[in-house]
Amino acid sequence: MKALSYKLLTLIDAAGPIFAQVDEHASLQPLHSGGWSRKQLVGHLIDSASNNHQRFVRASLQPQLNFPGYDQNGNVRVQHFQHASWSMLVSLWHSYNQFLAHVIAHLPESKLQTACRIGVENPVTLEFLATDYVTHLSHHLAQMGVATTNEPS
Repeated sequence: MKALSYKLLTLIDAAGPIFAQVDEHASLQPLHSGGWSRKQLVGHLIDSASNNHQRFVRASLQPQLNFPGYDQNGNVRVQHFQHASWSMLVSLWHSYNQFLAHVIAHLPESKLQTACRIGVENPVTLEFLATDYVTHLSHHLAQMGVATTNEPS
């Protein structure tokens, strides 16, 4: 999981200069017609970090994990990311993902095959959840113009 952790840190580092070029006004604009703004997308990524943090830790402590799904559009709406400051959202996203890289690097090898059911979805392994988290993040960073390299291994 050290390689996946390194990939996450690489993505965080790549996003920094791109996010720094975005001013408050630009962060409010939808990335495409009818879509989320950069603020809302970074807010969604904070939600993803928060949910996955709990999944990673709980799956490491239990023989199996049953965790609720979440309403991503509802979460974006009720947290009013559009009205939060861009710099605060970016700072939280950056710090949370640095910590998640630490957590991922230290996931117990013996727990990587722990079955995890999220909502009504079929069970997946803890290893899959961690890899999928980084893949999901990479996808959304690419939408915001962050150069992402090959998929995590």
